Amino acid sequence: MEDFKFEITNHLGVVSEGKGGWNLELNLVSWSDREPKFDLRTWSPDHKKMSKGITLSREEISSLKNILNNLDV
Repeated sequence: MEDFKFEITNHLGVVSEGKGGWNLELNLVSWSDREPKFDLRTWSPDHKKMSKGITLSREEISSLKNILNNLDV
């Protein structure tokens, strides 16, 4: 299995803190030297390991923001 490259280009924030230092974070991540995208997933403290997550384009994060702004929470 071929390794893949990633780089966190901008750490935007921690959504929640988990056990053992693993945190759910929103970051801008460049996958395989591509344009960075918004990425929501849990990362190990050293950011070398990660869980499954979701990656969103600028248009998708904008749509999500509009949906969240209309929620009554």
